[in-house]
Amino acid sequence: MSTTSDSPVAPQAPAAATKGALMAVYGMLLAMFVAVLAPTVVTVALPRIVTELGGSQSSYTWIVTAELLAMTATVPLWGKLADLYSKKRLLQISLGLFVLGSIVAGLAGSVWVLIVSRVAQGIGAGGLTAMVPVVMAVIVPFRERGKYMGLFGAVFTVGTIIGPPLGGILAETPGLGWRLCFFFGVPFALLSMVVLQRTFHLPTTRRAVHVDYLGAALIVIGACALLVWCSLAGDVFAWGSVWTPVLVAGGVIALALAVWVEARSPEPVIPLALFRNRAVALTTLASLLVGIVMFGGTVFVPPYLQLSQGRSPAQTGLLSLPMALGIVLASTVAGRLISRTGRWKAILAGGGVLAAAGTIMLAMVGEDTGLLWFEIAITLLGLGVGCLLQNLVLVAQSSVDMRQLGVATSALSFFRSLGGSIGVTVLGAVFAHRVQSIIGDRAPSGNSVGSGGDALPDLSTLPDAARQAVEQAYAIATGGIFLLTVPFAVAMLVAVALLKQRPLASPFGAPPGPPNKGAGRPDGPEPTLAQGPDVPQAG
Repeated sequence: MSTTSDSPVAPQAPAAATKGALMAVYGMLLAMFVAVLAPTVVTVALPRIVTELGGSQSSYTWIVTAELLAMTATVPLWGKLADLYSKKRLLQISLGLFVLGSIVAGLAGSVWVLIVSRVAQGIGAGGLTAMVPVVMAVIVPFRERGKYMGLFGAVFTVGTIIGPPLGGILAETPGLGWRLCFFFGVPFALLSMVVLQRTFHLPTTRRAVHVDYLGAALIVIGACALLVWCSLAGDVFAWGSVWTPVLVAGGVIALALAVWVEARSPEPVIPLALFRNRAVALTTLASLLVGIVMFGGTVFVPPYLQLSQGRSPAQTGLLSLPMALGIVLASTVAGRLISRTGRWKAILAGGGVLAAAGTIMLAMVGEDTGLLWFEIAITLLGLGVGCLLQNLVLVAQSSVDMRQLGVATSALSFFRSLGGSIGVTVLGAVFAHRVQSIIGDRAPSGNSVGSGGDALPDLSTLPDAARQAVEQAYAIATGGIFLLTVPFAVAMLVAVALLKQRPLASPFGAPPGPPNKGAGRPDGPEPTLAQGPDVPQAG
């Protein structure tokens, strides 16, 4: 074991946060604001972006999926690297990748350049997602941590709420238009880099860590192969072509090898033994399903509002607010109720019911559905998801030993993001085929819209009959895609119902279970995500 440092002092939990540490926290607040705002500010503008770049419905979903997959795959690796290298340097690299990806995305002249830039954004966002909790656990003392986590919650709330309307406004700005959605966060990210460079002086304590690159690579290869097949089969290549057995067999083999490698790795990316815990297994399954339901709802709402209801990006942003507000409101209220009463199962079950009800209402959307019905449906979906998101993590954390907090938390985040990737890609492929099939049946013969192309149409350039066919197609396809989501929402409700009500963590954060000596007491050494189990730290 060796120690390198950004400063000569060994890492110890401070009795009180220093001025420099507080400034570093503010720098991380800026970084998290950028990471939260990036997907919400872009989603509303995606239909216009894909239309102007001449992209297809498949490329629309891959613009979202590329970032999700990159973030999902790299979060565990960033966490492992935090044990080996300078946390300050890793944060700066994360922000640098995010800035680079944002600039390239804003300058993109084609859909494929945009997708590649989104991968860079996703890797950077993965670093921020993994590193910020690690650094917070090291530089902020336990008794002050709640206050600063409240600030991070406020940043998440602001980024979630203002993202959709801001994205709609930016997309309609004369001149740069939608490109401002990518450029907007760059100044905040650069300011965060400057603040962290000047104020963040944290030593690097290394320990012997085996980074399971092979397991992580196999997981990514397997997932990507299957997602690529779902997205491109029947469009870029025929279902019965040689690509189907190659991608399907390759994906299944890669995932099987990943399980084999992870079971034998001393420090796996996803410890399989963790899932012997009933609560962790069920909350992980529920998180996977929440990802499918949540990201499916988020991604398919803007195309419906813009291409079926004829709304502008700015109007779409405002009409999407009920879902964002529902998530934030339910998350806040549910968290306070659980803290006050200690009873969480009824809240999780209620969230599952609300999410399922919202999904069922969305499945009933058709060409004659009123906007009020749609708004009530996405509000219910937002309220349900808000009750589940963070509280599933809370239940999982309270069901494991203190030494497993990090891996349990990262596992839920991993599977939620993986569920989002699956939902966006698979449902997106089905959505694209359904839209083109309906347009082909309903558009006037000889019209380019009905010729079977996969490009997103520009309603303003279409004659009335063709425009009506497009609007009807997107309305019917939206209802159809949420009909496919209903079984996932019901399965999510069942997984939550199977959880057993049990006491949550103690007031000092030590979950019930085998204690980690000295952990969870205000006068004992604080465990941090940067530390491994029972490994002494330098200094």
